Amino acid sequence: MIECRDLRVDYDNFTAVHDVSLEIGAGEVYGLIGPNGAGKTSTIRVLATLHRPTYGEVRIGGIDIEEEPAKVHRLLGYMPDMAPVDKDLKCWEFLEMYAGAYAIPRRERRKRIDECLELVSLDDKRDAMAGKLSRGMTQRLVLAKTLIMDPDVMLLDEPASGLDPHARIELREILKTLAGHGKTVLVSSHILTELSEFCTSYGFMDQGRLVQHGTLDEIAARLDLRATIALRVLEAPERAREVLVSMEAVSEIQIEGMHVVFELAGDDPEAAQILAGLLSENVQVVEFSRRSVGVENVTMSLARKNGGAK
Repeated sequence: MIECRDLRVDYDNFTAVHDVSLEIGAGEVYGLIGPNGAGKTSTIRVLATLHRPTYGEVRIGGIDIEEEPAKVHRLLGYMPDMAPVDKDLKCWEFLEMYAGAYAIPRRERRKRIDECLELVSLDDKRDAMAGKLSRGMTQRLVLAKTLIMDPDVMLLDEPASGLDPHARIELREILKTLAGHGKTVLVSSHILTELSEFCTSYGFMDQGRLVQHGTLDEIAARLDLRATIALRVLEAPERAREVLVSMEAVSEIQIEGMHVVFELAGDDPEAAQILAGLLSENVQVVEFSRRSVGVENVTMSLARKNGGAK
C-alpha cells in the first residue's frame, strides 16, 4: 500500500531524506523511529503529498503521488504533529466540516461522525467546544478527523504526543482495530515502549537514512542481538549461576535476588537445552521466561553503531 523507491528530500543545500526505499503492506502498522531531525516528518509529508520529493518514486495503493495526487488523497488520512483545531466549533461541527470537505453525503455524515467519536472515546464530548478540550482530547479529536473518510492508508506523525497513559492505551487499541480491518498505518513516535506494543514492522531513521527496517526479529538477527532469559529459583541463585557459566550459549549473567538473568545466543532449542541442563543439576527452577528483543534494544544498538549513517 505504501511504496518508496530512492526517495530524497532536499531543502536548499541540506538533504533531509537520503535515498529511502520501503514497502508497507495492507494491515501493517509500521513504526517509523528516529531522533529529532532524522527525517521522519519530511518522509511523512512527502507520502501525504504535502511536499514534492527532490527525486524518487512514491506510490500509495499503487498510485503515483505526483502523477495522480487527487486519487491518492481519497486513500489517505493524515494526522500531523500538534495539528490545530477550530476552537470556535463544537466537536461534531469540526468533524462535520471535514466530512463536507471529503464530500461524504449529508445523509451519512451524522452516522460517520458518531462512529469516529465513539472510536476515539469522545462520544460524550460531541457537543463540547473544541477549544475547551484538554491536549490529549484534542489529539483524539484530530485522530477522529483523520478517520472520518475511512481511509485505507493512515499517516500519523507523533499521535501519542500529549496523551495520558490511559489515552495511549486507547490509541494502541484503535490502531490494532484499524490494522485488523486491513488498514495500513504508518506511525512515528519517540515513545518507544508504545510502538513495541502494536507495530508489526519498523523503520529506524538516522541523519535522513533508513538504517534498518523489517520486523523486530529480522532486525535483531541482522544486528546479532541476543535474547534475554530470566529465571527464578527456589533457593541458591549462586548455584544456578555456577551451572550457567559452563554453558557456551550463555553470557552476561546477573543475579537479582532470587532471579538470574542472562543473554542467550540461540533460539528456542538452545533455551530448552539450558533449562534441561539446570534441572539435571538439581537447580530448582520456579520460572523460566524469554524476554523478546524490544525496540529499545534495537535503538540502543543502532546508536552504538552511530546508525550506520555516516
